[in-house]
Amino acid sequence: MLFEELTALATEGGRAVVRAVGTAFWPVMQRSAAELVGRGDAERVRAELMRLDRTAHALTRPPSGDAGAERARQEGLWAGRFEALLDRLEGAEQSSAAAELHALLESLTASASDTAIDTGNATARGASIAITGIRNAGGSRPGPSKVAHTGDAEASGPGSSAITGIVNE
Repeated sequence: MLFEELTALATEGGRAVVRAVGTAFWPVMQRSAAELVGRGDAERVRAELMRLDRTAHALTRPPSGDAGAERARQEGLWAGRFEALLDRLEGAEQSSAAAELHALLESLTASASDTAIDTGNATARGASIAITGIRNAGGSRPGPSKVAHTGDAEASGPGSSAITGIVNE
């Protein structure tokens, strides 16, 4: 694979790790990512599982600082781990690891629906709608939806409405 493709794949892997924290997909992501980076070495797999536990803890503890910055930091950390893995492998072994990471990303995409995190506040005025979470019109979507730290949604005036959290209509 080309360097750019591997870098893009690693970057998406970092994002996927962060997106999976706190969802029903997390145990699958955690185990799969640890096994991928550990490449069959039981000690390395255990070390990666510990790193993933620290990532989950950093992303799920009560926000005391900038949650967006922490998510970006964790995405970068895991993108770097995946990139280092793909960079040190060659030939068929590299292709195999890239295919494993790609399959993991596809399984997450197939199982995940929507995510809204640190959305800020929104105000609806004059018959408008303010949304700081997820609104699924026409029924719920397949897969889990995740919201965390959504801001306040305020409606003022006739015909205005506000949504924070998840609403399936």
